[in-house]
Amino acid sequence: MTKFVSTVRFTVKDDCVDEFIKREKELDFEGMAEQITLIKTGDTTFCWIGVFESEDAIASCRPKMIQQLDTIRHTLEEISPELGVTDPASGPVIFDWKAS
Repeated sequence: MTKFVSTVRFTVKDDCVDEFIKREKELDFEGMAEQITLIKTGDTTFCWIGVFESEDAIASCRPKMIQQLDTIRHTLEEISPELGVTDPASGPVIFDWKAS
């Protein structure tokens, strides 16, 4: 079965970076994805990456992910009126390389 990856880009309010990181670390990701990674891409920008078993797996935990987002939404800047506070992208893994 093809793995499925979801990414979400965030811009955090200047005075909320520490709170955002703390809250992300406290979230319960058990049973959601095979791997979840949060990377800091700038002073106040972050990208969340989740690797899921399948498209069905991400679809089944989407309500929990939205519920978790609601707990940190107040720490986020609006990216644009069209996107809101998140810029998500998801799709099947086409190529995956790992060092041996």
